[in-house]
Amino acid sequence: MTDARPDRPSPGSTASLRPANQRRVVELLRAHGDAPITQADIARTTGLASATVSNIVRALTASGLVDTEPGSGRRGTVVRLSRAAGVVAGIDVGHTHLAVAVADLSGRILAETRKPLEPDHEYDAGLDLATALLEGVLAETGLEIADVRTIGMGLPAPISDDVVRSSAILPGWVGVNAAEVAQARFGCPVHVDNDANFGALAEHRVGVAQDVGDLVFVKVSSGVGAGLIINGEIFRGSHGSAGEIGHLTLDEQGPLCRCGSRGCLEAYASTDTAITMMASQLPGATIDEIFKAAHEGNAAAMRLLEDAGLHLGWGLATVVNLLNPGMVVVGGDMARAGELLLDSARLGLRRHALADAATTPVVISELGERASMIGAALMAAQMTELIA
Repeated sequence: MTDARPDRPSPGSTASLRPANQRRVVELLRAHGDAPITQADIARTTGLASATVSNIVRALTASGLVDTEPGSGRRGTVVRLSRAAGVVAGIDVGHTHLAVAVADLSGRILAETRKPLEPDHEYDAGLDLATALLEGVLAETGLEIADVRTIGMGLPAPISDDVVRSSAILPGWVGVNAAEVAQARFGCPVHVDNDANFGALAEHRVGVAQDVGDLVFVKVSSGVGAGLIINGEIFRGSHGSAGEIGHLTLDEQGPLCRCGSRGCLEAYASTDTAITMMASQLPGATIDEIFKAAHEGNAAAMRLLEDAGLHLGWGLATVVNLLNPGMVVVGGDMARAGELLLDSARLGLRRHALADAATTPVVISELGERASMIGAALMAAQMTELIA
């Protein structure tokens, strides 16, 4: 007996094509962000008939999802996603900072802020600060928490099934289902990922690697981790721990790493290592003061960055030999050293990589310390379903 299922549109019917066509238009608007696009542009790009586009825009306007402005004739009408349809947010929880941004539904940042964070904080204290900062940036744009449709949240730790796995950088979050506790706090869907993955996404979408399909984003700060983009998508591995290059063993008799092993890349190239090694030369110096000293010719600071870069390049050689990316982007606090770090990193890469891989471009992050926060907002926008 055939079930007619009168409540479900048949495949290929007008009723089933309508939401599909609406999604095509909405995704095009999302990709354009705040840039103007006309109905004629939409029809030309999507291949939909002009009359179909006009009907879709009329329906989306009535639902409050898009705004229109008069243009040259009906087909010249300018269309963009409506602010009234809501916003998304990106949260970057670091070792010693917490950054929050509010973005429109295309992922374009509208307002942002950043505050210091105690490295040994408990997760609920981190969420307290995130809530306060989010409310503050929302107030700047005349919005409230209820206007946030989706949140992306980055953490410097392996994430598996939304649970924070072993992390010496954020011990107060280990074992916590970060998405679950954040959703309970903010009252909207929260997508949690490793902060380096979000940094990679941001550089790929709006940063220095927009034309690169396969890239490695290396975040070198208190820890060292990598975000991998393969065929234009984040690669997380089977259990969410892909990219943990900070724990590549360079010397099993080397210095003790916070993970318990010896000779890890992180033990040679992180900001904590740099500050510790310069303690006798520049007591109490911050990492930026160490960079300044190196730029001014301090021999110890210059040698420190050269050694860190050589070890970083050694680790990168393993990655590029394995993945053959089109570009390596270096971000995080250590990236502020600029060419003092990257020159020796490129040298280390050339020494240890295969001939073709040794030519892989190694560049500084274009988005700097904002990369993970921007990537979190972009992911939130991507995961926001605008058409039911």
